[in-house]
Amino acid sequence: MIELKSAEEIGRMAVTGQFVGELLAELSGVAAVGVNLIDLEHHARRRIKERGAESCYWDYAPSFGRGPFRNVLCLSVNDAVLHGLPHDYVLRDGDLLSIDMAAGIDGWVADSALSVIVGTPDPADLKLIEATEVALEAGITAAQPGGRLGDISAAIGEVAHSYGYGVNAEFGGHGIGRTMHEAPHVSNYGRARRGMRLDPGLTIAIEPWFCRSTDKIKFDDDGWTIRSADGSRTAHSEHTVAIAASGPQVLTRRPTHGATSADPTKKPATAS
Repeated sequence: MIELKSAEEIGRMAVTGQFVGELLAELSGVAAVGVNLIDLEHHARRRIKERGAESCYWDYAPSFGRGPFRNVLCLSVNDAVLHGLPHDYVLRDGDLLSIDMAAGIDGWVADSALSVIVGTPDPADLKLIEATEVALEAGITAAQPGGRLGDISAAIGEVAHSYGYGVNAEFGGHGIGRTMHEAPHVSNYGRARRGMRLDPGLTIAIEPWFCRSTDKIKFDDDGWTIRSADGSRTAHSEHTVAIAASGPQVLTRRPTHGATSADPTKKPATAS
């Protein structure tokens, strides 16, 4: 069942979205050569607790995955693209890091993700991240009231192909609102003017993710971390979006447009 949200409810989601966007921007600045993924996880835990928010990831146990997820971030490095488990790994020069988080405040949820390069960027990685960001904006632009869900999917797929990347349709965007994952599924590949009607009040997470040289994936033994099947690098961008009568409204915009290369001079976070 798809629940359309009122303007007041979308406003409450926007409060959560602002927090999620601000924290992601902060984390992208903290990520630097020499920072441990565990430190990023604990940094996010502190901020979530300070805000009185709740992580949507903690104890999440979908049909995939091995046991409940016991972290507040998905941290995916290099060939890992989705659901990466924070673990004892120190970021190295040139690593491509994807950070994904979802949180709830007063019962309303927002979800967002970005990819950054720590240290010295490889132009091919910058292109890959750019493609996900351009595809995300194309998907948002296509999310017009009265349109169709396939318009979003087709826009994302068109950008991917224009950059020379394939698209995996196994995992994509989703409805969101009172919980992290609601109907409908928002594929990153589809046909325009097909699918359900985009009515005002619909709230969705749009999240293109691409692998550099394949559209196939594999799972780590942890049952969570998803990697490119051929070991090529990956990137992921996501925003929570509401369909309003006037057009799409992005609820998780970050304070400034996130650079694709994190500042290596930022002081690392420390675990607590």
